Amino acid sequence: MMGGWGPGMMGAFALFWGLLCLLVVAGIIGGIAFLIRGAFVCRHRHGCRGGAAANGGVAALKLLDERYARGEIQREEYLEKRGDLEK
Repeated sequence: MMGGWGPGMMGAFALFWGLLCLLVVAGIIGGIAFLIRGAFVCRHRHGCRGGAAANGGVAALKLLDERYARGEIQREEYLEKRGDLEK
């Protein structure tokens, strides 16, 4: 029907295409945010600080050995922590 009455040329598809465009824009923004977050956020399983996880726990064991040698921790605590690190 001409003259501005009725659903027009697109009908119900206008709503569908509008929602689809919003989803595409939201997906692009979400993807960019995900990439930015991944570039700057540390994940502990990767050992991003170069700590024990990055080199197989050698640095943590060395630090524990040094603390024990300086007398900062007792033998029982040393053995307990060493057992935890070697797991």
